[in-house]
Amino acid sequence: MSSILSNLRNTIIAGIVLTIVMAVVVSLATGDGFAMGHAYGAFIMRWLHVLSGVMWIGLLYYFNFVQIPNMPNIPDEQKPAIGKVIAPAALWWFRWGAMATIVTGLLLAWMNGYLVDALTLGAQDGFAVDKSMAIGIGMWLGIIMWFNVWFVIWPNQKKALGIVEVDAAAKAASARTAMLFSRTNTMLSIPMLYAMVSAQNLY
Repeated sequence: MSSILSNLRNTIIAGIVLTIVMAVVVSLATGDGFAMGHAYGAFIMRWLHVLSGVMWIGLLYYFNFVQIPNMPNIPDEQKPAIGKVIAPAALWWFRWGAMATIVTGLLLAWMNGYLVDALTLGAQDGFAVDKSMAIGIGMWLGIIMWFNVWFVIWPNQKKALGIVEVDAAAKAASARTAMLFSRTNTMLSIPMLYAMVSAQNLY
């Protein structure tokens, strides 16, 4: 067991194997079997969308609830460990988690036939379909958050972390800009998650 848990790749593989075993056991127990059609494909895309979203929003909350508030408490001589090792790795998973979340979300909406309805907030139906409005607001908030990650937060973090060389004033300004947009995404994540969950459960 320690050989599985001491290696991240092995842990992930074990998680996938457990998922397959669980799916087979549930399928056999219920007698439903696997219908490898459109519905199951859409379900797998939704599962990947949720997995990606957990990675993205989990790291967003790590930055805003753990790293940023506690940076002033870290002695100056220890801060390079965060800036040179932890933050770049976390930001890699953060931005690609955002990308995977957006791509799988758009593919899911397309596969289920509501992509245009959601992106237009149901305008062609006179904004009368609650589900289109809810999922559409969630999608637009997610797209804004994704844009912030890739085109504001990451470019500014590269300067703040010294990946891109700039002077001290620009470095400080970039760190503040990245923090403010990260906080913006934290704020937007709350109504975004409400919109997504309500679209699946209330309408």
